[in-house]
Amino acid sequence: MYNIMSPKAEEFISHEEILSSLAYAEANKSNRPLIDEILAKARKRQGLSHREAAVLLDCDLEDKNQEIYALAEQIKKDFYGNRIVMFAPLYLSNYCINGCEYCPYHAKNKHIARKKLTQEEIVKEVTALQDMGHKRLALEAGEDPVHNPIEYILECIRTIYGIKHKNGAIRRVNVNIAATTIENYRKLKEAGIGTYILFQETYNKESYEALHPTGSKHDYAYHTEAMDRAMDGGIDDVGLGVLFGLNNYRYDFSGILMHAEHLEAYKGVGPHTISVPRLRRADDIDPDVFDNGISDEIFAKIVACIRIAVPYTGMIVSTRESQACREKVLHLGISQISGGSRTSVGGYVEPEPEEDNSAQFDVSDTRTLDEVVEWLMEMGYVPSFCTACYREGRTGDRFMSLLKSGQIVNCCHPNALMTLKEYLEDYASPQTKSVGDALIEKELDVITNPKVRQKVEDYLQNIHQGQRDFRF
Repeated sequence: MYNIMSPKAEEFISHEEILSSLAYAEANKSNRPLIDEILAKARKRQGLSHREAAVLLDCDLEDKNQEIYALAEQIKKDFYGNRIVMFAPLYLSNYCINGCEYCPYHAKNKHIARKKLTQEEIVKEVTALQDMGHKRLALEAGEDPVHNPIEYILECIRTIYGIKHKNGAIRRVNVNIAATTIENYRKLKEAGIGTYILFQETYNKESYEALHPTGSKHDYAYHTEAMDRAMDGGIDDVGLGVLFGLNNYRYDFSGILMHAEHLEAYKGVGPHTISVPRLRRADDIDPDVFDNGISDEIFAKIVACIRIAVPYTGMIVSTRESQACREKVLHLGISQISGGSRTSVGGYVEPEPEEDNSAQFDVSDTRTLDEVVEWLMEMGYVPSFCTACYREGRTGDRFMSLLKSGQIVNCCHPNALMTLKEYLEDYASPQTKSVGDALIEKELDVITNPKVRQKVEDYLQNIHQGQRDFRF
């Protein structure tokens, strides 16, 4: 029943095809000639099939594993350079009607304090985020048609885009809300969102239905086909993700790559991002059942193999992961990270007390945004607060064509340096500013076009003098 061009979830994510792929990978995990052949194909930077990538994930030849890691790092550098895009989640409401077994928002949880931000509270939260230096947000909300209808989400987006505080502004709002209708996706598009994000949790239909026993999220097909509807509603950029630790990681690794292949084939453009969250402890969730079921080593290899399989796709890791883990996977393919995150409703204005049980999951990396920015720069990365592509219409297949041709670097690197300069001027500590100014001076040498470099230098000087929001 496997059909990459089918609109039906159980056909473009075929259970039988995944099982066959996993068996093939297991049988060939030590097949040196085949692994060499797959790596040779991967070096062409055109990606791999889910079956080929599964072989690399299972590979137990240490020298070949080192080649996999080295290739993932090089592919990441080729397409995304040393830029790391910064964002923060904003939790609007934890009201939810679903019965998800792994999430503290589940409807039967009586311990959690239910909260929903008013528009006035959103102004305060966003102002706090602007004072940190953030320019890009990912909105999060539980599924509840009474408390969190699409009209509420749209009102929140309008409010956020309207907040101007000192030199701060949220220039791009991404949205992570429950699967919805084509009509509602059109409304989100008209509201000016960036990427629509929806985690599959697991692609195993039987496990999915068991983990979501009640609520509208129980409908596997409706949830899995959401990205097709989002694109039908005009949303160019969509973000996939699975929650590693819920189900067999090899199964979900294959499933998410099959989903990416389906979008590329059926809709003409693959996912803009792939997120790789791991399950974390949370209120009213049995830690013996759900407790981060994959090791750091396996997690790193998953990141590397996804980067090789879908070289053009952005990859996201959140503060669920520790500093040490994030540092490792940054080298292997991650292009976006959060910083200074709060996972409770209202957590940016009111510090989260230890006894607060309203967070969706435990945060492992608790550093401030400024500490994360300095850490990235000390490692030679350029923290980017850029949102130019969205506002210049470089989305969907237009973004991907520029990325695949290598031309996106002529936009992205200058924009990254200019938005970093804004951060350094407006929000950075003296130490971070010192490190950042030196990094910018060094990174100007990456711009080989003399006219572009001169323009960037002029813009950087204008930013120093108080002007804002230049972009290529």
